[in-house]
Amino acid sequence: MSLLIIADDLSGAADCAIGFASAGRSTVVTLASGAATSGAAHTAQILAADTDTRRLTPPEAAQRSVEAWQALHAPGRRLYKKIDSTLRGNWAAEVAALQSLAGLAIVAPAFPATGRTLRAGRVLVHGAPLETTETWQLEGLDKPADVSAMLEAAGLRTAQIDVAAVRGAPDALHQRIVALSRDGIQALIVDAETSEDLLALAQVTAAVTEPLFWVASGGLARELATLHALFDAVPGRVESAAEPAQQGAILILVGSLSAVSERQCAMLRERAGVEEMIVPPALLRAGRSDRNWAIWQARIGAQLEASADLLLRIGRDDAFDPAQGAQLSTALAALVAPHFAHVAGLIATGGETARAMLSEAGIDSLELLAEIEAGVAVARPCRSPSELHREPHGLSHDPSHDSSHDAAPRSSHRPAVVTKAGAFGTEHALYAAYLHLRKNAGKVMDQPAGTSE
Repeated sequence: MSLLIIADDLSGAADCAIGFASAGRSTVVTLASGAATSGAAHTAQILAADTDTRRLTPPEAAQRSVEAWQALHAPGRRLYKKIDSTLRGNWAAEVAALQSLAGLAIVAPAFPATGRTLRAGRVLVHGAPLETTETWQLEGLDKPADVSAMLEAAGLRTAQIDVAAVRGAPDALHQRIVALSRDGIQALIVDAETSEDLLALAQVTAAVTEPLFWVASGGLARELATLHALFDAVPGRVESAAEPAQQGAILILVGSLSAVSERQCAMLRERAGVEEMIVPPALLRAGRSDRNWAIWQARIGAQLEASADLLLRIGRDDAFDPAQGAQLSTALAALVAPHFAHVAGLIATGGETARAMLSEAGIDSLELLAEIEAGVAVARPCRSPSELHREPHGLSHDPSHDSSHDAAPRSSHRPAVVTKAGAFGTEHALYAAYLHLRKNAGKVMDQPAGTSE
């Protein structure tokens, strides 16, 4: 068996898929969720596709999810619809669209390793109701975080299984799932408060022969990854060629405005002494038409060209609107783009921020390598078949050979990449990621999947 993960943002795709890479599976995250997906993605055992649908309308998001399924599913490849553990985005509409194609939806958004649990069908974040958290408020949401209500509003018949049933006899849970499926239930919401709960669910649902797919965050994916009997024999790495050392700066891009990210940035500044620049959102809204655009671009370029590490953040003002996230991230990436060839390692917080920078750099897929902590994934850009054919072993792009800083970065420039969801991680997550890349500059590309500091 292989697995197709459909996610609505890039950091979510990575944190969902990283458990499989840690278990030794060839794992690729792709930004191209249609026919243009690279050859490396099609040959991976685990393929995670970022459909970039979080800010679309529900019908648009549903259609794009279906298109990703139609383009990327294959015989023996099962479906995992990755959703945000705090229920952001258009996940219910996407699940409803996929359900008619893939069968019963097993809905389990809990991610206990990051403090997200599900009790009586309601999400708790470190024990607090999701509706009371900063994450829910930043999204401007005023509706209850009720999983069943959200799915029923999307047109699905739902049922719920409490944690006592999950912890009971596996045969009884198996029989109940089958009976509900045959009774016409389309989405089954399953409570979970611990990783052991999710493991029990993974073991039972993996053995169900009725058509089903998983709808969950990275928590359930980690437990499925431990079920080695589910998968074919572990193949070789997607790419086996050793990577040469790369010199240059570590760039930390932070698009998230969460308090979690703020604390992580503070620790990085204090412990690593990394230079910080906070870009005014007004500049990013105006883009190249702003009179200060060239000044900011030159400041960023001077730092990166000197191989000086840089923490680059999006500021906040009174005009803040969460719907502008993609626009601001795209503009931030455009500021960096002329100087990206001087970046040896990229740490991107926030899925929109990561996608914008990689897209601007011409990188459309990543091979996942390791995990620094829960939800913080290390990757490298995949090579295209034509690039592997033409580039002699041991040679790589040298930024000093660029004739113009305004040229688009070459696809052969392959910095290490770390992705992290904005509200994820401990206070030292960014600092740990920075140390990992700085310590392993040029070596991170060679380590086997599943290893980290």
